[in-house]
Amino acid sequence: MAFVDWPLERLREYAPERDEPADLDAFWEKTLAAARTHPAQLRAERVDAGLRTVDVFDVRFPGYGGQPIAGWLLVPAGRTEPGPAVVQYIGYGGGRGEPWINLVPSAAGYVHLVMDSRGQGGGGNHRAVTPDVDEGGTGPATPGFLTRGVESPEKHYLRRLITDAVRAVDAVRTHPLVDPARVAVIGGSQGGGLALAVAGLADDLRGVVADVPFLCHYRRASEITDAHPYAELGRFLAGNREKVDEVFRTLSYFDGVNLGARAGAPAWFSTGLMDSTCPPSTVFAAHHHYAGPKQIEVYPYNGHEGGGQQGIARTLAALATVLRPDGT
Repeated sequence: MAFVDWPLERLREYAPERDEPADLDAFWEKTLAAARTHPAQLRAERVDAGLRTVDVFDVRFPGYGGQPIAGWLLVPAGRTEPGPAVVQYIGYGGGRGEPWINLVPSAAGYVHLVMDSRGQGGGGNHRAVTPDVDEGGTGPATPGFLTRGVESPEKHYLRRLITDAVRAVDAVRTHPLVDPARVAVIGGSQGGGLALAVAGLADDLRGVVADVPFLCHYRRASEITDAHPYAELGRFLAGNREKVDEVFRTLSYFDGVNLGARAGAPAWFSTGLMDSTCPPSTVFAAHHHYAGPKQIEVYPYNGHEGGGQQGIARTLAALATVLRPDGT
């Protein structure tokens, strides 16, 4: 691997002008208001996953259009009083997987909701069970999700996925063992991009961890990397030459650069300078425009794995700072 973007000194100064549609706030207010006509709730069925220190629940909650979204709810065994919660979003192509894959937050004492990703999970180790139900079909698209419904923000796949992610926060706050005032969101890659979007759209989050986030600064990403999944944009536009402006206008409604500019919760970002999947300039753009308190960890000789397993310690320290400020 080699460095894939500008030198770090320039990256630390890179704050491009936001390409933001005038009706961005109205679009999301309308979208979320429609979704919230379906009351937030977690339908939970306890399952025996062979785990002793955590109680595992197979859950459903209403997402976009009230459609049922799956997840795992992992509750520290013996919990009897409301406490802090963590909502986790999964990387591109994956889903909630198996309940024993993501045990760190519950091992740290948090109620932990792992959200499934609608329509994904067709490959890799993290399968999904939630179908993607669109509204009346969408137009031509290249394989993947970035151009699915790209003819308009109303039809785009990310409208549904981001709405699901916001509703996951709404739903976990209804659980009797969750203190609704102490909820944080975390994720890496696509999960990090979703965490940034939710930070700009959900009220009163305590914290955000966005590791090597995807879904940020789409146009630049499409210009400087041919790695999957941003390469989906280049493949689509190579055959749809007249749609360049239309594509990037649609994607601007789902850009972490724009949505993070509406956030207020403390955020922890990370990037790898050898990351061709989510190039560092796209992450720094989102970081610089993020409106809440923020910090970014740079891994010079890492790619899309970022901090890897060592980064978990940073996540736990960040969560403790915002969810357990008094040490409880």
